[in-house]
Amino acid sequence: MCYTGPKIVVSPPGPKAMKIIERDERILSPSLTRSSALVGERAEGVYVEDIDGNVFLDFGSGIAVTALGHRHPAVVEAIKEQAEKLIFINSLDYYTVPQVEYAEMLFKVTPGTFPKRVFFTNSGSESVDTAIKMAKWHNRRMYGIGYINGFHGRTMGAVSFTTTGLTARRGFGPLYPIGQFAPYPYCYRCLFNKEYPSCDIYCMNYLTDIIFKKLVAPDETSFIILEAVQGAGGYIVPPKEFFTRLSEVSKEHNILLIVDEVQTGFARTGKMFASQHFDLEPDIMTLSKAMAQGLPCGAAVARAEVMDWVDNAHEGTLNGGPVIMEAAKAVLRTMEKEDITSRAASMGNYLKEQLDFLKEKYPVIGDVRGLGLMLGVEFIKDAKKTPASDFRNALMEAAFQKGLLLLGAGESSIRLAPPLIITKEELDTGLSILEDCIKVLQ
Repeated sequence: MCYTGPKIVVSPPGPKAMKIIERDERILSPSLTRSSALVGERAEGVYVEDIDGNVFLDFGSGIAVTALGHRHPAVVEAIKEQAEKLIFINSLDYYTVPQVEYAEMLFKVTPGTFPKRVFFTNSGSESVDTAIKMAKWHNRRMYGIGYINGFHGRTMGAVSFTTTGLTARRGFGPLYPIGQFAPYPYCYRCLFNKEYPSCDIYCMNYLTDIIFKKLVAPDETSFIILEAVQGAGGYIVPPKEFFTRLSEVSKEHNILLIVDEVQTGFARTGKMFASQHFDLEPDIMTLSKAMAQGLPCGAAVARAEVMDWVDNAHEGTLNGGPVIMEAAKAVLRTMEKEDITSRAASMGNYLKEQLDFLKEKYPVIGDVRGLGLMLGVEFIKDAKKTPASDFRNALMEAAFQKGLLLLGAGESSIRLAPPLIITKEELDTGLSILEDCIKVLQ
């Protein structure tokens, strides 16, 4: 396969795709969202080909999963080599070399030089559930604090701290009755109608003056969990001072700080982890997505003294299998060899500059924000910042018809998270399609 750009040979979804979609809709869970009518059959680099032969430029990476592009040869080779030797042996009862080797590699690139331990999982949601259980075991405190507009997954523990919208929570109550929620610093839409930086991070006052004085005592609070950059909520980047003050508060009250890096991790933001933009050294980090390039892999990495639970307190049969660990090792080796973090930073700067130009030309673009190749574009109807959800949805469909894959986020934003190997020319191709669609739809 050698793709040179998007190519639409039949209006998607084509006849072959429609047959699969019709079968899918009869037998798979109706809870699956499906952003576009894509039936992917093969992929390479930054391109995905559907079952009808249409080729799409991927600006979503499967929600920031295929950071090294589709089918990176180093990862494919690592999977093949390990599959020839040992596919599975459960890590509840036995030991494997790849787990130990990958853990040691991971500790070198995660924030903090202190001793660490890791528990491997199969997904971001599992990583979050693991972190919650670990925190409660360690300090034997009852409550946890999450953030409004945050997304942490859909298992019962994770969804109890997911607040991007009611659809993830409706009908599943009672959820874990331990959570209180503070406002995340979404400066473009401040809940308190303040302006940054003159606000002096006013939203922190809600945590210290409302939650800690009227709802939950600090000495009964086990953990604070939040995303380093909110993902599904709209790619919201907080001011650095917010994390500085949050770290101070958590340390003052011996509350564990859980930072969710499931979507932001592994070079996506121009640093290996988004926490490093804010000089954060979390007590627990949750990881997944780009960790093994699409194989089911996640982790909770913690300060060694925090992961002090005992034999049989928490386990999982399929966690950290040898093939998955070898894929994850290949990801880290490749990111270092190809200097992927620097590439994400430079390409991200270029993409943001171009999006800022579009923002000046088209009033429907209300905000452009992000770090590295994790950029959000928010669409509005008017000067009052009324969310333009219908426009965003129409834009995604129009782009799909022209061969560009986009993903939504928040109420009226798209999230741009292309593979980190993308070139400037490929970014320009996607930007051209994006602008053409905006012109037609505005």
